[in-house]
Amino acid sequence: MNKIWRSIVGKLWITILLLVSFVLFVFTVLMLEFLEDYHKEKAEQSLNQTASTIASIVDNYDLEQLTDEIITEMLTEDTNAFLASPNREIVSTFHVGNHKEEIQNKIIENKAFDNIFETNEPIIKEMILPSQVENEKMESYIVLSYPLKSEGELHGAIFIYQNPNALHKTSQQTTKIVFLSAFIAFVLTTFFAFFLSSRITWPLRKMREHAFELAKGKFDETLPTTQNDEIGQLAVAFNQMGRQLKHHLEVINQEKEQLASVLTSMTDSVITFNLDRTILLSNPPADRLLQKWFIRKKSQEDSPIPIEILDMLDHVLSFEDKLEEDLEMDGSYYRITFSPLKNSKQSIRGAIAVIRDMTEQMKLEKLRSDFIANVSHELRTPIAMLQGYSEALLDDVVTEEEERNEMIKIIYDESQRMGRLVKDLLDLARMESGHTTLFKEDVPAVHVMERITQKFAQVAKENHVQLQFHTTLSNEVKINLDEDRIEQVLTNLIDNAIRHTSKEGSVTVSLEHELSYAKIQVADTGEGIPQEDLPFVFERFYKADKARTRSKGGTGLGLAIAKNIVESHKGNIRVDSIVGEGTTFTFYLPL
Repeated sequence: MNKIWRSIVGKLWITILLLVSFVLFVFTVLMLEFLEDYHKEKAEQSLNQTASTIASIVDNYDLEQLTDEIITEMLTEDTNAFLASPNREIVSTFHVGNHKEEIQNKIIENKAFDNIFETNEPIIKEMILPSQVENEKMESYIVLSYPLKSEGELHGAIFIYQNPNALHKTSQQTTKIVFLSAFIAFVLTTFFAFFLSSRITWPLRKMREHAFELAKGKFDETLPTTQNDEIGQLAVAFNQMGRQLKHHLEVINQEKEQLASVLTSMTDSVITFNLDRTILLSNPPADRLLQKWFIRKKSQEDSPIPIEILDMLDHVLSFEDKLEEDLEMDGSYYRITFSPLKNSKQSIRGAIAVIRDMTEQMKLEKLRSDFIANVSHELRTPIAMLQGYSEALLDDVVTEEEERNEMIKIIYDESQRMGRLVKDLLDLARMESGHTTLFKEDVPAVHVMERITQKFAQVAKENHVQLQFHTTLSNEVKINLDEDRIEQVLTNLIDNAIRHTSKEGSVTVSLEHELSYAKIQVADTGEGIPQEDLPFVFERFYKADKARTRSKGGTGLGLAIAKNIVESHKGNIRVDSIVGEGTTFTFYLPL
């Protein structure tokens, strides 16, 4: 029921009923007023005419009995009369009903009729008198006093008073007719209101359902447009709106997907901040960066965003200015660009930060400079020696054949060393550029590793180092690899281990099965590598570091080449070392 009052049908129905009720009410009031005045006027005219006739009869005929009968015949059922002499005495009465004397006395005693005995004009008045039908009830009467002709100044008068029952009955009948008309009008109004409202609200309900479907994203449904009126035009507008919404949403989705694709494919971190410094949007690199900052934060209450970035954000939000800075935080280098975001009213609504991680670039720049310095350092000594000894030979500084041969041997060794350095550099560059081709084949893992180890048995014996080989694999286990390249890796590791192990030390080569990989370890009991140098052992020219000496030979590129070979086999290599206790190189190859 509550739905009806809230619906358009109910509202139209109530509105039409109220309008009809108001019109009927005004019409009834005016009609009753008109009828009352009309009947009152007619009653006055009738009473005046009756009084005039009776006065003529009384004046012209002195037949009292005949006059009373004639007067009685002339009076209607609801009309009464009485004759009064000039001294206000009632001569004749013509009354039907109760309270005769009381009514007549009130009329005679009323001061409004005092002049009727002295004037020739009738006097009419409404009076409240006792009812002729019911006791203890007062009713409204129309009282007409009409003068009788007389030669003297004082003369008699006839008083006619009429009970208003007839007028009341007419008003009641009129009221009944009005109420019946109102009832019929209500019924017809209700019928036509519901009929008209249904004709209007049915397409409106369809439009409401269509609007809900549009809100759910169903833009393919359309409204029927059979009507040519305003509702039909509204349906056409709804259909057009649905098509436009579909088109605009498709455009927005395309732009959103493009933006998402751009943000996702960006290597830089992008973070959008609100005015309250909360994060509105971030791309995957930014999520990883935020996670990294979150892990590094000291307590759960701290914000994952570094204070340096928050200070830049506050500056941009306060001054609405673009800001770009290079920051170093926790050993990482970042280039941060902040730009303000504005709404359509050109007031700031937030800021966007583009963060580029420059750590790798800085490391590569450092490696490049270190590489140039190391290559220059490695080449400077042999070139200087070649130049010096060559000049000595050319200037005949050395006269003895033995010294000359020694100098020539030194020149040869240094040229060989420079050749190995250039060859290793070319091999490393070729591997890092991906131009190296691996010739893989299935080989017995135990046999290959043991063979390579045994190559260094004599070298270990000469250096008074114990060389051992252990394995838990069976001889039938095969591994797919480039044997020459893996031999290069293992050769480098074993040679380094023997060279950096003191006398009476040991070097152990082991082969094990771990998960889906073959685990190869080369462990020595040598001098070890400091912990701060462990992250750099696989870099080029690590030999030039303080842990290595030129007297032990090598180009310093062996471990870098070994790392590239292992990674090209889809494996990985690591190092563990304790200064004074030894070093263990471990690399994994997939089985």
